[in-house]
Amino acid sequence: MGAIIFQGHSETEIIQGCMKGERKFQQMLYNSLSSKMFSVCLRYANEYNSAQDLLQEGFVKVYRNIEKFRGEGSFEGWVRRIFVNTAIEHYRKQVNMYALHDSGTNAYEDYHDNALETLKYEDILKMIQKLSHGYRTVFNLYVIEGYSHKEIGELMGISEGTSKSQLARARYLLQKMITDSAGVGMQTQNA
Repeated sequence: MGAIIFQGHSETEIIQGCMKGERKFQQMLYNSLSSKMFSVCLRYANEYNSAQDLLQEGFVKVYRNIEKFRGEGSFEGWVRRIFVNTAIEHYRKQVNMYALHDSGTNAYEDYHDNALETLKYEDILKMIQKLSHGYRTVFNLYVIEGYSHKEIGELMGISEGTSKSQLARARYLLQKMITDSAGVGMQTQNA
């Protein structure tokens, strides 16, 4: 991703304006990135209002920490990382996660990626939001954000095996939701 142009201002101008606490630049940054960051928040939150709270909290952190952006990598990627970390912090504060035992083999790995391709983004998002906080967070970090199980374990304070188990369980539950929704659709068509 290259530098973003915000309403005739360069990314550097926006960053410098935000560092000075200038409201107009903060608003430009918010207007330019809020929809993308809200998508990130929706993946981690279990409902719309929680996602809105994460969005606001994430932007507050961006504004407070913007001077820490060193220009290494994309600015949007840096902002995204703040939002992912905000979601993880929210998870840690709100949920007591119960560790699953790692069975050594992933009995839940029997799912089909092809089924996901036939669903709309909104349907998939609703299914992900139905997962418990732990399953949803591990799923998002691994599948969407590309973290390793080791990194997830360190971020969430769980073992690598627990991360793998939670991912396997999340995939199993998502597959079950997909299968159940496909079965309902087929019953409707046959009626």
